[in-house]
Amino acid sequence: MRNKLHIKIGDTVKVLSGEERGKTGTVKEILRTKNRATVEGLNMVKVHQKPSATNPQGGIVEREAGIHISNLMLVDAKGEASRIGRKKNDAGKLVRYSKKTGEEIN
Repeated sequence: MRNKLHIKIGDTVKVLSGEERGKTGTVKEILRTKNRATVEGLNMVKVHQKPSATNPQGGIVEREAGIHISNLMLVDAKGEASRIGRKKNDAGKLVRYSKKTGEEIN
């Protein structure tokens, strides 16, 4: 069974705690098994790579690491971080909405 998450790929999120606290970015990837999300440009780590056919030199590469989903909050259209709820819209489809403003999130 897959757990329902308050964020999706492509959402703009704000980091609530940790070294990157207060920064915002776009979600690139979600790891449901570990409850982590990779945010573009945040939580950069250095990774040692062995030489390969694509990278014959090898070396140290910087890339984004995962941030726990509990430390991320969705940013709505007005640019404010808000908690997320779910409700049925007029068409009967379940949609996410901002609890701060009450507006639907696409």
